[in-house]
This record gives sequence, structure tokens and C-alpha cells, in this order.
Amino acid sequence: MTEAAPGTDPTTPGGDRPEPGAPRRRDAARSRELLIRAAMELFADRGFERTTTREIGERAGVDPALIARYFGGKTQLYLATVRVELGDSVPADLLEEDRLRGLLERFSQRGPGPSFQAAVLPGDRTEVQQAARTYLHERLVEPLRDRFAAEQVDRPQLRAELAAAAFAGIILARSSGAFGELAEAEPGELLPLLHDLLAASRPTR
Repeated sequence: MTEAAPGTDPTTPGGDRPEPGAPRRRDAARSRELLIRAAMELFADRGFERTTTREIGERAGVDPALIARYFGGKTQLYLATVRVELGDSVPADLLEEDRLRGLLERFSQRGPGPSFQAAVLPGDRTEVQQAARTYLHERLVEPLRDRFAAEQVDRPQLRAELAAAAFAGIILARSSGAFGELAEAEPGELLPLLHDLLAASRPTR
């Protein structure tokens, strides 16, 4: 959203008033960053529906009214968190050991992100789920599909979706604690087992 025009009052209740001499744009960028970070944490912990804009603002230390000002609302803020998770670089596929290790370590430290959960769990809004599914397909399914297609295996899309679904299910089950030994396993211990499981989606030659 554009910044306030010269001569207008950019302040809002609870904060976001620039320090004397500080650029307004820098304060706005900082507030957006704090809101996105807080939203990612809360959406991951509680899901989209159970997270309120007030809670996001409180965790961010920013007036929750700024969510509407900077993003347009809670749904748009959620979509902003998806874009942050998505990033700009093209990821390696899940059968690349470094990629799989990096994801395991990330999810072990932070838990599944909001888009990861919304893509596979019911109850979120259609727009939110669509954005989350786009995230999963672009980051997990498509790199595997491209590998399988290059290897000329049959049904590359189906095999890629099968592997991505297995990975998502394992990460969510590990995060929930429903399977004790799985939850307690270190990423380094889990890595070869998970790699073998995902590799089974590709036919042997």
C-alpha cells in the first residue's frame, strides 16, 4: 500500500509514528516485517481461522489496524506470508539429499509453516487454501515432476504428488507428536529413511 502523502498524518493508535528525522517508509517496512513474522508464527500454531488480527498485532508489537492499512486484511496478510515462504529461487527436488536435509531441519526447528498446514488440512478459506496448494506444488511437486519427466518414468505428476503427500504427512505427524519415536528422531537419523521412502515413488531401472 502506498505511504501517506506529504502533509497527511501517517500515525495510528498504538505506534508506527516515525522517530524524529526517520524516514516514514523505513518505519512502514519494519511494521510490515514484524506483522508478517508474527502472522507466520501464529498461523502455524493456531491455523488461519483461530488467529485474530489483534493477536497478530500484539505479538508484533504493532497496532493491528495496520494490517488493514498495509495488507488489506487478514486473508491478504496470510497470502503475504505464503509469498515470503515461497521465495524467489527454484528449489531442488525432494530426492536431492541437501534439499531434503534442509527441509527436515527447518521443520524440526520451526514446525510446519502456515501454508504447509492449510494445504492439507480442512477448514481454511478457499483463497487461503489455493495459495497454500500453489506453494506445495511449486516447491515440492513440480521439481519432482520435472525430474521424473526427464527420466521418462510413467505418470510423473502422480508419482511426484505421491511423494510430496508422503513428505507432508510425515512432517505433520512428526510435528503433532502422534508418533513418539518419529517425533523424537533427529533429522540426521530420519534423513536416509525418508529419502528411501520418497525414492520408492520412482520405479527402479
